[in-house]
Amino acid sequence: MIDKISSPLYTLLMITSAQIRGARAMLNLTQAQLATSAGISTTGLNNIERGAADPKASTLRSIQAALEEAGIVFQDDGAIVDGGPGVRLKR
Repeated sequence: MIDKISSPLYTLLMITSAQIRGARAMLNLTQAQLATSAGISTTGLNNIERGAADPKASTLRSIQAALEEAGIVFQDDGAIVDGGPGVRLKR
């Protein structure tokens, strides 16, 4: 299940580790490259992608912002035919 954080400005989709891995693969980025872009450690990103960490919402926002800036669009469970979260490249 995906958690959403509501704010007066926007609704943020809390991305999953699978979405992060998939997005990084689509962009052909290493963990080190994404970690640098997101301002986190490579070890931290590795732990998040493996599901071995419970990251802060701010860390997920940083990762999401870095991936979106690189050309990724995250989709929530209502946007996918099978009902799961998704990721795709911008058109």
